[in-house]
Amino acid sequence: MTDPVATLREGLRDRYALERELGRGGMATVWLAQDLRHDRPVALKLLHPELAATLGPERFQREIRLAARLQHPHILTVLDSGETGGRLWFTMPYVEGESLRDRLRRERQLPVDAALRIAVEAARGLEYAHQHGVAHRDIKPENILLTRDGSTLVADFGIARALGGDDGLTQTGLAIGTPAYMSPEQAAGDKSLDARTDQYSLAAVLYEMLSGEAPWTGATAQAIAAKRLTEPAPSVRAVRPNVPGQVDEAIRKALAPVAADRFDTMAELVHALQTTPTRATPLATAVTTARDVSPATTAPPAPLRPRSRVPIAALALVLGLLIGVGALFAWRRSHPDDAGTAGGAKRVAVLPFENLGGPDDEYFADGVTDEIRGKLASLSSLQVTASRSAAEYKKSTKDLATIARELGVDYLLVGKVRWEKGAGGEGSRVRVSPELIRIASGSTEWQEPFDARITDVFQVQADIAGRVAQALDVALGSNERETLAERPTADVAAYDAYLKGWEAMRAGTATEPASLRRAALYFEQAIALDSGFAIAWAQRGLAYSLLYSNSTPDTATARAALVSAQRARQLAPDRPESYVAMAEYYRNVTNNLRAALEQATLGQRIAPTDVNLLVAAALSQQGLGHWDEATRLFARAQALDPRSFPTAFRLSRGLLFLRRYDEAEAAGRRALALAETDPSVNETLTMIRVARGDLPGAREVLTRATRQIEAPVMVAYAATYYDLFWVLDDAQRALLFRLGPGYFDGDRGAWGLALASAHALAGHAALARAYADSASMSFEEQLKGTPNDAQLHVLWGTALAYLGRKDQAIREGRRAVELMPVSANGFTGPYLRHQLARIYILTGEPERAIEELEPLLRIPYLLSRGWLRIDPTFDPLRSNPRFQRLLEGTT
Repeated sequence: MTDPVATLREGLRDRYALERELGRGGMATVWLAQDLRHDRPVALKLLHPELAATLGPERFQREIRLAARLQHPHILTVLDSGETGGRLWFTMPYVEGESLRDRLRRERQLPVDAALRIAVEAARGLEYAHQHGVAHRDIKPENILLTRDGSTLVADFGIARALGGDDGLTQTGLAIGTPAYMSPEQAAGDKSLDARTDQYSLAAVLYEMLSGEAPWTGATAQAIAAKRLTEPAPSVRAVRPNVPGQVDEAIRKALAPVAADRFDTMAELVHALQTTPTRATPLATAVTTARDVSPATTAPPAPLRPRSRVPIAALALVLGLLIGVGALFAWRRSHPDDAGTAGGAKRVAVLPFENLGGPDDEYFADGVTDEIRGKLASLSSLQVTASRSAAEYKKSTKDLATIARELGVDYLLVGKVRWEKGAGGEGSRVRVSPELIRIASGSTEWQEPFDARITDVFQVQADIAGRVAQALDVALGSNERETLAERPTADVAAYDAYLKGWEAMRAGTATEPASLRRAALYFEQAIALDSGFAIAWAQRGLAYSLLYSNSTPDTATARAALVSAQRARQLAPDRPESYVAMAEYYRNVTNNLRAALEQATLGQRIAPTDVNLLVAAALSQQGLGHWDEATRLFARAQALDPRSFPTAFRLSRGLLFLRRYDEAEAAGRRALALAETDPSVNETLTMIRVARGDLPGAREVLTRATRQIEAPVMVAYAATYYDLFWVLDDAQRALLFRLGPGYFDGDRGAWGLALASAHALAGHAALARAYADSASMSFEEQLKGTPNDAQLHVLWGTALAYLGRKDQAIREGRRAVELMPVSANGFTGPYLRHQLARIYILTGEPERAIEELEPLLRIPYLLSRGWLRIDPTFDPLRSNPRFQRLLEGTT
């Protein structure tokens, strides 16, 4: 008898090497395999023979092709498919993490916040598929994957649809789907199934995440079906009372036995879940997030920023890290001098208060610290060190005198925070022990413990700020007393959700989409609990603006950013956070730099020393080509926030564009000292060496960076942003070839183009075309949602150039330059022309390439003659006399 596995191995030996069986179910067996063409691990699903025989290869391929076109951050896409020895198979990316089923086996019930996040992310992927005419038909915990970085992926698109076809039943007599999660119409073999069957199944999965079991159970599929049709949808609150009532209602509506009684679309279900956050006893429950997911396979850690090759929003994202809870109150009503300090103002730094509770309470202690800092910063007679600089000393072993000297302050406010939680939230109290120290004498100017109910936390913060002001002989007018007494929200649970969102933004790397998504979810919870919480609206808007430009862009994200920023302005027209949110929307989403600058300038009239507004104005000035003014604003921001990594980084990047390399390197070194594990500053220092024409020095910087940063993260970053794939040494390039899309936030366009470029440089023509094809498909799909995205057009053009599609590649490159000329954006516009030059080189148009390069050496940009001399992507031009004159500076 022939061994079926041996037959399969032989049939696939030129394409895949089967390594080991991962698992098997009712329809297929899953293997870990190595994709030999692309040198990457994949999950290969082999359909059982009876189903393959029933289905047939033609129908299977037709449906799988539809599934393969689905490109979304929350969908595990199909890579390849075929028939071998009468057996049908398809492959998917092999990702690190576990299935939702694995997690439910381990935990049974998930925290409410975690369950809602998983459901919402899965629903977003399903909504995208439904918009493209594809229903899944087999949503269950086994087909929902939880990646190590905290994201949710819906798997097995294609297999259920292909097997279900148009009749909902295969000829084996088995309904496609899993009984416990199958909609009544699907179980009945209804031929008119629509997308609402997935809604039903996802609601059943969410019910199980919250309650610990499926909504209907039984010994047989028939028993489950009978209950489903005769019993009303159960209430999850019957077994989990802390689930919000509106969440319970949303689940029951989605579980309606008649499809017409459910939500019309998955988007409506998402809206119902997002606007009904958990409301446990105020501040009484810590959120368990995806950090609890244990790895099960081999792939990436937290993902990088995906999309834009010029990380325009990456520079902005750090704004979110700067806008801490202290920004709830941090603005001055006086007009300081050019250095940003009021004459004779006493200089104070509020160091991070020590958390005396458990690790899960760290965010709360940080929030208390920053709100006290913000209240003090509202007093015109005090110069208070900005949050970012003070935060550098969290858990520092330096003595206080050294810290004060480095920050340039006369006084330090230190403290300890303990959050004592009563049973079920009853009797919860907050204890804060602040101490104001005068550095010159080393004496304590004021010290007083505070002990209050958790619901009085806002009063405690106001009292501490008032007592500090008193100890420093600061006279308080009626306006300043009102400012100290202000509460960001009347709802303590909303405040708790806000603090968690702020912590999520602060905890992620400067451009990590997963952190932004988590933050946005918490801000949405805060808003749902208090619709008048202005600063939560502003932070939500900021998170979505940054997510739009640091991840795959879509209209829903853009809309959420705009609506949130506008709502913040309506609620709080005199707060700087509202202006920051509007400015970042205009800059990151619409590229309307003049509008962004206008918003930042208007905000500065209210808060002239607000660092975030200064930075927003500087970034807009850079884009408008006003580089000297931008540099002045960055320098002013640095004077106000001397230990700020983002400001030092931006100064370094701006000076690089101005070709002031010694100053750029000095600023970059300052930034590196503050954040040695940040990929962006390490890349900037690399580019400074490249601009000087020093390739060995550039590689030395990258190699040193990989000792502090995980090598795959740094390598993927360099290969993505500013296209430094050619700077990688042989070992780093070999590592790049092994990386999957997860290191690029699941963006197959960014991943495919990086690998296509690197393979082309290595002379691997076939692999370069294969990856370029993957990138091209992804960019084309992304452009359907955002057709005027200039960077997507130029990236697609570059992928098309690698595919040899000359006319289309040039057309896309020129379209990008038309959409965003240098005159409209002095930061991103030059990059687009740089990429158009690269397209011309790849398509055999050297003269046109040089026409694009010549003006780039006359305006602020990273390209230099030293760069052109060592960058191998310009090798096809080296014999051109005009290019030689360009290198010599005679043209």
